[in-house]
Amino acid sequence: MSENRVSGAVDKATDSTAFERAARAGHIVSGLVHLLIAFIIIRIAFGSGGNADQSGALGTLGSSPGGKAMLWIAAVAFLAMALWRVAEAIIGPHATEPGNGDSGASGLFDRAKAAGVAVVYFGFAFSAVQFARGSGQSSGKQSSGLSARLMENTAGKAVLVVAGLVIIAIGGYHVYKGVTKNFLDDLKISGGTAITPLGVVGYVAKGAVLIGAGILVIVASINSDPSKATGIDGAVKTLGEAPFGKFLLILAGIGIAAYGLYSFAMARYSRM
Repeated sequence: MSENRVSGAVDKATDSTAFERAARAGHIVSGLVHLLIAFIIIRIAFGSGGNADQSGALGTLGSSPGGKAMLWIAAVAFLAMALWRVAEAIIGPHATEPGNGDSGASGLFDRAKAAGVAVVYFGFAFSAVQFARGSGQSSGKQSSGLSARLMENTAGKAVLVVAGLVIIAIGGYHVYKGVTKNFLDDLKISGGTAITPLGVVGYVAKGAVLIGAGILVIVASINSDPSKATGIDGAVKTLGEAPFGKFLLILAGIGIAAYGLYSFAMARYSRM
């Protein structure tokens, strides 16, 4: 099948209202997951346990009444969002808008970003299915186990350092997007009294946590200590060990909650 035929088929698929609504539901589920992560962070601040990451949120969701059904719904919504991002990687961002394609450097960056987000959402969908089937595992343990295998040789350690730098770069981009309010470009509206501050606080907080997670991956690789490479959960708990850790955790929880609420706004107002 030629490239034009593939693009045409993808463009036609994104004309489906049902497909768009399913993809927008991915924002709703993402918002719920971030709110649950924020709740876990606050609990940790006050001395309770839990995994302050996606796996902890999905596990909490699954243990609630009707949780398994909600996890299956989440998996479908995450999958729809992943497929929508794949479509954007092929035909350009904002697939429902005319003239969305851009062959310049910024267009290539947007397509690459869409492909990266697609991978993340495919991972979310897979995790939701695993928890719905009762076989979900802690993201931190999985990260630690993979890191331990990579740390067995120099090449593996180099891969971890690169991965850490990528995570830091993604976190930095989130902070930049929040501080500059560039996230408003993703919306069909120009912002509002509630949406704009939620986006600013949410993006900055999520970016800061990602930067912390990336730093821990690099430090763990240098020190050959896979127990430290536990992703967002490890970054949050390391933050709690710092001076004024309880206060910092509460701030982090509020920030992640803001991102969750902003995700709900994205479900309604995002440019698709």
